[in-house]
Amino acid sequence: MRTMRMVGLAVAALLLCSTAWPQQASDFLLQETVTLGEGWRGFLDLEFLTNALLTLMLAAALGAVVAYHPKRTQAADTFEEIEAPKVFILYSVIGALIGIMVVKYGLVVGFVLFGIGGLIRFRTILQSANLTGHVIFVTLIGLSCGLDLPHVAVLATAFGFVLIAILDARVTYRIEVRALPAERTMEAAAAYRALLEQQRCRIKSEKKNPERQRVSFIFQCPRNVTREDVEGLLQSKIDAGLKGSVDWEVD
Repeated sequence: MRTMRMVGLAVAALLLCSTAWPQQASDFLLQETVTLGEGWRGFLDLEFLTNALLTLMLAAALGAVVAYHPKRTQAADTFEEIEAPKVFILYSVIGALIGIMVVKYGLVVGFVLFGIGGLIRFRTILQSANLTGHVIFVTLIGLSCGLDLPHVAVLATAFGFVLIAILDARVTYRIEVRALPAERTMEAAAAYRALLEQQRCRIKSEKKNPERQRVSFIFQCPRNVTREDVEGLLQSKIDAGLKGSVDWEVD
């Protein structure tokens, strides 16, 4: 008897839900869409724009404090480790931008960003963390546009443009010189290093491998010195008896 009563209650509840559900679904579909963003009027909110700019600047500055910690920079000797500070700063700014949007416009934005982050993480294959950071940053800019937040998109674009210009003011190169003369590998390495230093290039790392007649350099050049300039000098200024085959990697 008790079982029959429970079955009867379940059937009654099911019938009630089946009667009420179409009306609820209809109300949900017909309800007026509410726009999350402020549209172009957001450019008039100077207080918000000022606070957002200061927040992005603070995030970049604090990210730089951690990124350029003396202990970390002294221990960096690979291409990825030397370029890591740029990634740290860029991701710090990305975090600040996400925080600004979530605090201002609610946690719904946070769930959207979480989903987009998962898509980028598992569906986008890029060569470096720096490029991944750029992709995430421009994705947030596009999301701002789609959420009717053009003022946030424009502010983030302007700040990101300046930030990238500062971070990439010096291009980092990695060259590996192979097939050096077996008996003069160390002399050849010194000649390549001296030529780079003559061009005011900053040597960040140098690794010699006399057994395999190789030497590699990671360095940064001044703005007015291009890869073509350095490549031409390495071809023309190194003595023929010390010259090897140069492979390039650029970030």
